[in-house]
Amino acid sequence: MDIDHVSHANLAPSPRLFKAGAPLTGRIRVPGDKSISHRSLMFGALASGETRVRGLLEGEDVMATGRALTAMGAHITTRATAEGEEYLVRGTGVGALMQPETALDMGNSGTSTRLLMGLVASHAITATFIGDASLSKRPMGRVIDPLTLMGAEFTATPGAKGAQTLPLTMRGAYPAVPIEYRLPVASAQVKSAVLLAGLNTPGITRVIEPVATRDHTERMLTGFGAELEVEEVDGERIISIRGEAELIAQDITVPGDPSSAAFFVVAALLVEGSDLIIENVGLNPTRAALFTVLRQMGGSIEELGRREIGGEPVADLRVRHSQLTGVEVDPALAPAMIDEFPVLFVAASLAKGRTVTTGLEELRVKESDRLNAMAEALTSAGATIEEREDGLIITGTGGEPLRGTANSHVTTHLDHRIAMSMAVAGLASKDGVDIDDISPIATSFPNFMALLEQAQEADTAE
Repeated sequence: MDIDHVSHANLAPSPRLFKAGAPLTGRIRVPGDKSISHRSLMFGALASGETRVRGLLEGEDVMATGRALTAMGAHITTRATAEGEEYLVRGTGVGALMQPETALDMGNSGTSTRLLMGLVASHAITATFIGDASLSKRPMGRVIDPLTLMGAEFTATPGAKGAQTLPLTMRGAYPAVPIEYRLPVASAQVKSAVLLAGLNTPGITRVIEPVATRDHTERMLTGFGAELEVEEVDGERIISIRGEAELIAQDITVPGDPSSAAFFVVAALLVEGSDLIIENVGLNPTRAALFTVLRQMGGSIEELGRREIGGEPVADLRVRHSQLTGVEVDPALAPAMIDEFPVLFVAASLAKGRTVTTGLEELRVKESDRLNAMAEALTSAGATIEEREDGLIITGTGGEPLRGTANSHVTTHLDHRIAMSMAVAGLASKDGVDIDDISPIATSFPNFMALLEQAQEADTAE
């Protein structure tokens, strides 16, 4: 896929009915990890030399990152290899990003927006960030606050409840001011934005993390040669980065995205007769808590050939249909599975007994209000849901299929994870689940439909 391809974000809605079918069997490989894909392009764009990236996720969100980096001076090309498409990123060097000539269109990607704001913050350039209708509702104040302390200046659009939203124009500061910043909420995006700003800031920039979040930024920056230290003090993580860094180009193999694998893991657990192997799944401990919770519920998820690739733990997952039992999910696990809760809600809807989730206020400011959206969607499909301010309480069917949505559409709110989660619900329903629009799935998982068909066809082919 060319980095300059046309976005699909504005295409007409594409409704689809998902219904029960064949078990999921055989072997599939999900696309590359989205978090690592974003960062491999960004760090490659700041490195000296040419970074080679294999297994990059070619979804809309990652392409938005690539186009923005190209607009600021990086050179990104692709070439075909025996192992698949390889991305070549020739960087500008830290501190050498160029003034973009037009606004940077982030599409639906909050990760692109917040991390790139961090990159720009310590460069003497001005950039305007725009996005689609969904992204333009998402709050940016949590990133604006620390970057303002470092010297960047912002003009943002007033959003609901006083939130600062896109379109947004920021003027970077050079030299920026190093800060010590304690995260008020558990957010890998905010942490990463501050660390990326610190790359081109004289002195030491520190982020204090009361609750650990995904650590891809720390792992990858260290791999690229940044001087970065992580300490644990009184249960908190203190991440320090020395500015005016020099990053060195790397060869990167992106592991399979655990957030993408999650949909197939849950589908295989729920659909009777399923026995599916998902290859090359990244199992970074700050990302893989969903699999822990599903095992607590009785799910059969076996790790095969556990190994390490580029500093990231990886394994093949064998998943077999299982009778699940409701659990009370430890809120301390939330940061390590925040994107996976929508599909966990689906699993809980078919479990035996109650599943209780708390501490999930963050889900209300994702691509949609995912707590409300999933509560409404699953209720419309026949699940028993109680929505609370910070989570859902779900009383499962005990393994019986959901009723389905009959003649009504599930509203996805342009949210790819709502669409894929409810597609999985449709596979475990009597009448099927009719989804209003599957086109947002392309933002993170462009071959979701093809892999689903492959997994179901493997059973019929045997």
